[in-house]
Amino acid sequence: MSQDEFADHLGVARRTVATWHARPEMVLRSEVQRALDTVHERASDGVRARFALHLTQPVNPANQIQGQALSVAVAVVTRDDRVLLVCRRDAETSGVMWQFPAGVVKPGGAADHVAVRETLAETGVHCTVRAFLGERIHPVTGVHCTYWLCDYLAGEAENRDTDENISTIWAPRAALTRFIPAEQLYPPVLAALEEEPA
Repeated sequence: MSQDEFADHLGVARRTVATWHARPEMVLRSEVQRALDTVHERASDGVRARFALHLTQPVNPANQIQGQALSVAVAVVTRDDRVLLVCRRDAETSGVMWQFPAGVVKPGGAADHVAVRETLAETGVHCTVRAFLGERIHPVTGVHCTYWLCDYLAGEAENRDTDENISTIWAPRAALTRFIPAEQLYPPVLAALEEEPA
């Protein structure tokens, strides 16, 4: 299964499975571990044999097929003196509670389009990309992130993705670090928000 298919199969958020992939050392909550155990027990003998073989094979970097790194497009949407944020439902697994709207970029996908599309899907806000702010490996999730400064166009902020998010708000830019710890904020994002006219 793909990560998206596996998330749907388990009934968890797709970003949760992506976080497991990015941080294999993570200790899962007991109810999640029970769900995974149940899936394993219900799997066919062939699937369990392949899984066991995968766990016992030594990793040889010279022969290992390199997978596509998980990449996420992050939209930093401004409106006057505010910035759009979503509150994640599964913060315990990712270590992130409040964040900017974001979406997984599939291989060959355009990250700027994903940022705009996911903002609308998650929050009901239409926006347009103004500038590319940079990219990094997120210090908490370990996921590759690209950041896009976006201008608000239309729409009222609402939580349209209740599977993954608890809430959506326009936060005051001056109070951003009350929602997202300063050490987790990407410095070019902070710089862009400080330069942005209110």
